[in-house]
Amino acid sequence: MSETRIYHNPRCSKSRQTLQLLQDQGITPEVREYLKDPLNAEELRELLAMLGISARALLRTKEAEYAEAGLANPELDDAAVIEAICRYPKLMERPIVVHQGQARIGRPPEQVLELF
Repeated sequence: MSETRIYHNPRCSKSRQTLQLLQDQGITPEVREYLKDPLNAEELRELLAMLGISARALLRTKEAEYAEAGLANPELDDAAVIEAICRYPKLMERPIVVHQGQARIGRPPEQVLELF
C-alpha cells in the first residue's frame, strides 16, 4: 500500500490534474475512486480530522443531491451531513490527497504539494 492516497473522480478535471501533478513529482498514490468505493462514516470522520474541517465544509453545494438531501438546513449536525455524504458520495469535495496522517483538498491542485 502506498503511503499516499488520492480520493479521485476520473471525470473531474481538477482530480485528473491533481493525480497528474503527483505523478509528475514522482509520487504514485493509491487511487480510490470514491464514487465506486464510497467512504463509510468512520472513514469520513477520519478524513475530516486530517483536513481539519467540518463535514459541511466538505460538501459540494451545487450538486442536485445537496438539495434533495435538504443539506441547506443550517441546523443539521456533522453526523447528518456525514450520513448524506455516505449516501451520496458525489457530494464530497474532490480530489483529496492523504499523506502521513494529513490531508489536503486539491483545489487548486498545487495545494496538495503542501503535504510533501
